[in-house]
Amino acid sequence: MVRSMTAFARVERAGAHGTLSWELRSVNHRYLEPHLRLPDAFRDLEGAVRDALRQGLSRGKVECSLRFAEEQAGQRLQVDRERAAQLVAAAETVASLIERPAPLNPLEVLAWPGVLMADVADPQALNSAALELFDEALEQLKGGRAREGAELAKLLDERLDSMRDEVAALRERVPQMLAAQRQRILDRFRDMQAELDPQRLEQELVLLAQKSDVAEELDRLDTHVGEVRRVLKAGGAAGRRLDFLMQELNREANTLGSKAFDTRSTQAAVNLKVLIEQMREQVQNIE
Repeated sequence: MVRSMTAFARVERAGAHGTLSWELRSVNHRYLEPHLRLPDAFRDLEGAVRDALRQGLSRGKVECSLRFAEEQAGQRLQVDRERAAQLVAAAETVASLIERPAPLNPLEVLAWPGVLMADVADPQALNSAALELFDEALEQLKGGRAREGAELAKLLDERLDSMRDEVAALRERVPQMLAAQRQRILDRFRDMQAELDPQRLEQELVLLAQKSDVAEELDRLDTHVGEVRRVLKAGGAAGRRLDFLMQELNREANTLGSKAFDTRSTQAAVNLKVLIEQMREQVQNIE
């Protein structure tokens, strides 16, 4: 199954120390290009997140945002006794230099940075939880890409059916168009009342038939259509291969148009180019 490069995923998990949430967004890109937004406390995760992305995806610009809403209510407060003792000792040293100093207020000691601490979570445990949650978000993103890829494959298959029908109809009409073209040339010569050299005329008609022969282009179009179907069925990272096949289909349609000698063949070439362009736009979304 082919996968799209466009998808979105969001997962959230609440714990004792707060709520972790990941948002992943992916869009079209020629290569895999991750963009990470991590809180400072989770910077150590960057390498593991990039590795997980490389293992799970092959193409696309992927934005990964992690948020952590810390839970303050209910946390047990702790006093850093060593820091508080240092602060009190420093205050007493300064007080000895002042005549009749004011008594030291314990609340002022507690307000000093680093003296009063909340019971914080183990950073390693938080990192592990965030990484586990990221794996869940990545699976959700891959699922979204797979679902959209299946829809893209259906759209491509419909246009391949239309191309197949267009090629088959033109192949059936070619002998009639060649016969009509031959008759038009004969009628023109008769209208001009020119003396015809049967051998020379036959040579000219053979040359015209060779220049107007589109059997090779029609065969190649059929071959490329079959290859596109095979690639879609095989799945995986097929975007680049499909993009190449779109170029080949377009080349054959252009050649078909340049050889057109009848309004029906011209219209068929135009119809094929429209279908190919529609497919090419969809292929740009495939991983």
